[in-house]
Amino acid sequence: MTLPILPTTVVGSYSMPSWLERLKTEYFARRISRQELDEIHDTVVKAAIKDQEIAGLDIITDGELRRDNMIDYFIERLPGVQIDRGSKKFYYDFYDSEVVGKIPMASLGLAADFRFLRENTERETKICITGPHSLTKRIRNKFYPSEEALATDIARVLNLELKDLVKAGAKFIQIDEPYYSGFPEDLSWGVGVLNTLVEGVEARIALHVCYGNRYGKPSWAGSYQYLFPRILDAKVQQLSLEFARRGGEDLELFRKFPAPFELGVGVIDVKTEDIETPDIVAARIRKAAQVIPPERMLVLPDCGLFHLPRNVAFAKLRAMVQGAKIVRQELGR
Repeated sequence: MTLPILPTTVVGSYSMPSWLERLKTEYFARRISRQELDEIHDTVVKAAIKDQEIAGLDIITDGELRRDNMIDYFIERLPGVQIDRGSKKFYYDFYDSEVVGKIPMASLGLAADFRFLRENTERETKICITGPHSLTKRIRNKFYPSEEALATDIARVLNLELKDLVKAGAKFIQIDEPYYSGFPEDLSWGVGVLNTLVEGVEARIALHVCYGNRYGKPSWAGSYQYLFPRILDAKVQQLSLEFARRGGEDLELFRKFPAPFELGVGVIDVKTEDIETPDIVAARIRKAAQVIPPERMLVLPDCGLFHLPRNVAFAKLRAMVQGAKIVRQELGR
């Protein structure tokens, strides 16, 4: 990728308009068709791409606006997962789902999402995938001897999906595993499952770990201390973490544990509608640069922008881009 120093991007999701929430729920109530909802999704994804371009981001996503939440878009496509369709009344609810047999190998069809993104921007792009650990936590296991065994088979299916995305042109893929923070004891096997997921995938792989963002609130608390040193065994090129809301104290972990990764530095707090100034963003970048060389940093929000009003999300991205430019100028880059 040809990118400036301190490239800017989003974690994945962009602001979900309230009217789209209602229309998604109308679909589950069978008052609009799948074709109508697909056409709506195409339109709103194009708008999200354009907002990111106007804000000045270097790396664009599709805003994840086709997804109801970070789980169901994958679970409903995973072969062998049984879903109770009637369990979901509101678009943001989770399906009740279970596995009663071995998960077969089959495509999830995510390459179509990526191709749509590539067709509608000339910027660099990335696509985000919910990881096998987080998916396992939302599936009732009635077959496998352990969560690790279930997660490993999910990882094998998703591994083929990632390779299909690479064939479609994906160069930058992000794996989202927020449930690590809720179940830190699983990290002993979670990193091995992650490595199964990315084995042989010829792309730049980022791992995003946050503390949850359900309805714009953290699901867990704590410190990223639990990630170390086990996370150093992850076969990824980038680790993306939230630092804005948490004040950046966890940056000190990267002094104690020199990491081989690039660091995606969260500099925008997505759990408040207060809009950061470019100077605040620049200060947060400078603080991270005391620990991680700027050449190994990306600049992004703490987490997805899903729950923020569109005008707030856009303003935060503009401030983030401007803050990165301030530091680039200071570096003479």
